[in-house]
Amino acid sequence: MYVHAVMYPLIFGLLLNTIAADFSAEDCKLLGYNKANLLCSTCEKLVTYNLHDMYDKCKECCLKDDDDDALGQKRYPKAVLEVCTCKFGAYPQIQAFIKSDRPSKYKNLQIKYVRGLDPIIKLFDSDNKVEDILDIHKWDTDSVDEFLATHLSID
Repeated sequence: MYVHAVMYPLIFGLLLNTIAADFSAEDCKLLGYNKANLLCSTCEKLVTYNLHDMYDKCKECCLKDDDDDALGQKRYPKAVLEVCTCKFGAYPQIQAFIKSDRPSKYKNLQIKYVRGLDPIIKLFDSDNKVEDILDIHKWDTDSVDEFLATHLSID
């Protein structure tokens, strides 16, 4: 009888942990994902390459970006990508994005050079007030482009 009293709570706890497997930011970091910046639509690309194990973990670490429901997707009327040119060596992917023709696709994107600043994107509301600030120092060129295409309003 004593074994059952001890085992049931243990088994129940393991089941709950399995069902509610929401990974912490630290868990995701150990898996190679940045929970603060990973969009769930990016995880979908892993299936294309038959990376199903990575896909499952990616989905536990991503931010819902309403990719399935374009009507509910958050779009911003203006964005400003801010970075210091002195830090381009540390962020070659951000430098590559800025120096490419990609920024010209976004009429409502401004590039601003701020001394000493790591790369960020400021997202503005319709009243021209900062609504959100994203740290993009670990993003690659394609991630910046994909994010802007998804979340920046089209003129």
